[in-house]
Amino acid sequence: MPAPERIPTGSLTAVELLAKGELTVRGRIREASNAVLYCTVAYEGESTHCVYKPVAGERPLWDFPDGTLAQREVAAYEVSAALGWDLVPPTVLRDGPYGEGMVQLWIEQIEQPEGDPEDGGLLALVDGEEPGEGWKAVGLADVGEGRTALLVHADDERLRRLAVLDAVINNGDRKGGHLLPTEGGRLYGIDHGVTFNVDDKLRTLLWGWAGEPLTEEAVAALTRLAAALAPGEPLATRLAELITAAELDALRGRVAGLLSDGVHRSPSGEWPPIPWPPV
Repeated sequence: MPAPERIPTGSLTAVELLAKGELTVRGRIREASNAVLYCTVAYEGESTHCVYKPVAGERPLWDFPDGTLAQREVAAYEVSAALGWDLVPPTVLRDGPYGEGMVQLWIEQIEQPEGDPEDGGLLALVDGEEPGEGWKAVGLADVGEGRTALLVHADDERLRRLAVLDAVINNGDRKGGHLLPTEGGRLYGIDHGVTFNVDDKLRTLLWGWAGEPLTEEAVAALTRLAAALAPGEPLATRLAELITAAELDALRGRVAGLLSDGVHRSPSGEWPPIPWPPV
């Protein structure tokens, strides 16, 4: 897969193509809880595949305002880009065949291998109480018939960056199926509709670094983000179009809290820390 800011063959940026191109629906991804349409988008002789999530296809949630998930997905992309890690595929908000919605570059993922993280494994269930070399423990999981296994994720810098991003955007649904590794060694995170809530909603499989010091890279990225979120800055102005003023203030508070504490988030104890189902 090319770098996220480029499309496969042309000079357009992916964001330009997604925003200006003609959307053609090719099918529906039926496993998703909301309407997710697989599309092509074409503009000035260039084309690529993308995902289109119309607002009209969003199911109401008790803890999020109706019709706001698409905007939150775009806000997550904007914050990811500001951190400098490009963990979220290029994402825009635009009109489409079924009304306004989120349109995101399609990522061709490779199969996540099982086993040793040196072979590319990201998540695993292991026997015993210790994660083993190369893994970080998440917690015990019920695997049926009265048995439990230790849920672990790879001690992988790409996952570690995602853990920071999730803490920043208050991601309420970081599942294993939302991790997309690619042939080029990149790792993307998708499905960021339940984010930016004012209340603590962080639910993730990436708790392995909880309480550990943030890396120097993360501190530098968060410092840049804090500056970009200052009132009047372009990012702050853009986010004010996508989330509420209270949510924007809460975002600033989470960034400031991470920088002040200097460590990865730990579960609050006030909200289930792991999404269900975890995949």
